Amino acid sequence: MKQWRMEVAPRGAVFKQDTFQEEGRMTNWTRRGFIGSLSAAAAATAFAAQQKGNVPEKRAGQVAIKITDLRCAIIGKNPVVRIVTDQGVSGYGQAESYKPYLKPMVLFYKDYLLGEDPTDVARVLLKIRRLGAFKPWGAAVSAIEIALWDIAGQVAGVPVYKLLGGKIRDRVRIYNGGVRFPMTGHTPQDYAETMAKMKEAKEGFTLIKQAVGFHDPAMMPAVPNAWYDEPPRKGASHPDRGMMTERGLANVIACVEAMKKVLGDEIGLALDCGPGWTVKDAITFARAMEPLHIAWLEDLITGDYTPYPNADLFREVTVSTTVPIHTGEEIYLRENFKDLIEKQAVNIVGPDPEDVGGIAEMKWIAEYADIHGIQIAPHGIFDGLFGLAAHVQVAAALPQNYIAFEYPLGQPDWWYDIVEGLPNPIVERGFIKVWDRPGIGVSFNVQAAKAHLADEDRQFFD
Repeated sequence: MKQWRMEVAPRGAVFKQDTFQEEGRMTNWTRRGFIGSLSAAAAATAFAAQQKGNVPEKRAGQVAIKITDLRCAIIGKNPVVRIVTDQGVSGYGQAESYKPYLKPMVLFYKDYLLGEDPTDVARVLLKIRRLGAFKPWGAAVSAIEIALWDIAGQVAGVPVYKLLGGKIRDRVRIYNGGVRFPMTGHTPQDYAETMAKMKEAKEGFTLIKQAVGFHDPAMMPAVPNAWYDEPPRKGASHPDRGMMTERGLANVIACVEAMKKVLGDEIGLALDCGPGWTVKDAITFARAMEPLHIAWLEDLITGDYTPYPNADLFREVTVSTTVPIHTGEEIYLRENFKDLIEKQAVNIVGPDPEDVGGIAEMKWIAEYADIHGIQIAPHGIFDGLFGLAAHVQVAAALPQNYIAFEYPLGQPDWWYDIVEGLPNPIVERGFIKVWDRPGIGVSFNVQAAKAHLADEDRQFFD
């Protein structure tokens, strides 16, 4: 029997066909033999990568790698997950900003992960995925899933998109949901002026999403008696809902018309509308938008932080207009998209990889939507820079029903000083070029990042 020898490559190296050598001369090496299993591919560096010295004893074609710790730190406002292994390879995931309360939820899963092989992503997720819930309670599982893929890619020496089936596009379109400019008021003219600034933004956006109606906390109260309830209510995000008055609905329409006049047909305009609209108001509004060729109307009925989708009501709106209807950012797991997709209740789904259960979960949803004639435009406004990297990897591999993902920003701005691996500029003419570094392709400048750790998180990078 021929004997094989593995050469150890430096961290981040991409394995080539000559990495594995037969004693004497390598012959008859096939693609299947090379890919084999993720754990087999892992054996190449790996792990020596961290200059730890000896690779543990292994059986032919296998190498041991185990999770030894799960950590979570609040960096800025984002919960950041680090999965640590016994081979010195770590993976990172991130949850949306404004979720500092997630840290104990992330750590709740620690005992389920310890001792597991992080490259068996699906096996690990089977232990924890059913313990999450709709936004925000699926975020912990989602961040863990992304960190697992980051490790898997590093171990295999390939970008994550190759583990998701390979890329079908070399650059991915993004849409603007977060680059904003101060507004002095909330009249149609004010919205037109801010839209003009977005149109000239350095990123060269080809598609912009603007909050209107109940999703804009300032637009509705700007008009007296805009809807039939006691405004505004307090509590969790977007608590207002109800039937609009004639003047309230007319104001929303006027603001959209002013914005679209600025953008023309050069840049698409999508509208983040709710939740909170009645079905009849939603239909009236959608029909008024038809001459404007709006890209989509998002979350009219249910949406942000609503712990259920209402497929039947969405379908009633969808079949009543030619404007695409969109929802899904708050939904956790593929099973909860089933009715929306199979009933064709919407035209576009918008899961957030940091809430839906991760990037592989989102790819499954995209493929299932595709065979039902439904598009995908993922949510992601607060997903941070590690979330941005995860978006790029999965978007490269999504089917042709992909439109664009919502461009996350680093907030505060010092995030750009502590993350390495992002292109400069990140966005060119509304697109991001897909990079080929192993894992999700970005990492921390640890020394710079340590300056932003809270005292209780000082051991996060140790």
